[in-house]
Amino acid sequence: MVIQPTIIGNWKMYKTAAQAVEFIRALKTMIVNNSQVWLAVPFTAIHAAVKEAAGSDIVIGAQNMNSAKEGAFTGEIAGIMLKDAGAKFVLLGHSERRQHFHETNEQIAAKVKRALLDGITPVLCVGETESQRESGYEEVLKEQILEGFKHVEKEDADKVILAYEPVWAIGTGKTATPDIAEETQKYCRSVLAEHFGKRASNSMPILYGGSVKPETMSALMKEKDINGVLVGGASLDPKTFSQIVNFT
Repeated sequence: MVIQPTIIGNWKMYKTAAQAVEFIRALKTMIVNNSQVWLAVPFTAIHAAVKEAAGSDIVIGAQNMNSAKEGAFTGEIAGIMLKDAGAKFVLLGHSERRQHFHETNEQIAAKVKRALLDGITPVLCVGETESQRESGYEEVLKEQILEGFKHVEKEDADKVILAYEPVWAIGTGKTATPDIAEETQKYCRSVLAEHFGKRASNSMPILYGGSVKPETMSALMKEKDINGVLVGGASLDPKTFSQIVNFT
């Protein structure tokens, strides 16, 4: 089954609403590839980004959300609020959320469930540290995937996306070789098959994230089980990001 590539730019804690508008205005003129172009922008930039992206193929999403529908959770944001602002997807379980904010698989699973209930596409991020890679990454990834998607029913498998991001290759300049990335993502797909069945797993996009750059993009996208990328630092400049989007 051919899966249309999905390229997600994760801006992290960068760009004001005005800067987001300027970026999208420039990017719209540069996209020539037939990929799905998604941008995970800061909460404060969602509305402005959605307005500027209207009529284009650029989809706007968020970088996190709370697992509750609403409530007395000062400083948090609900999925229905993201949707109201125009967000279509949300990153969940990013390695920085796991590391710096100590999010657990159980908490992330609850967020995935809430995102689906609120009509937002959850992008579940999984990945191993360098020490976990060396000691055997399979069990780490299996637990993150099965726990993260444990509330997702088989019939909803087409509403979720998996993003594999080796923690040892994020912000370090290191990139998993295409062979390593493919081997790991093939394993991730086998875990998805165990949970959802082979047909559903074969149709689910699995993205690679880890210091993705224009010069590494073509080789990565030639691999069978890499259906797109999650881009961090290289997504902050429209020219550089467009080179990743226009990888063929």
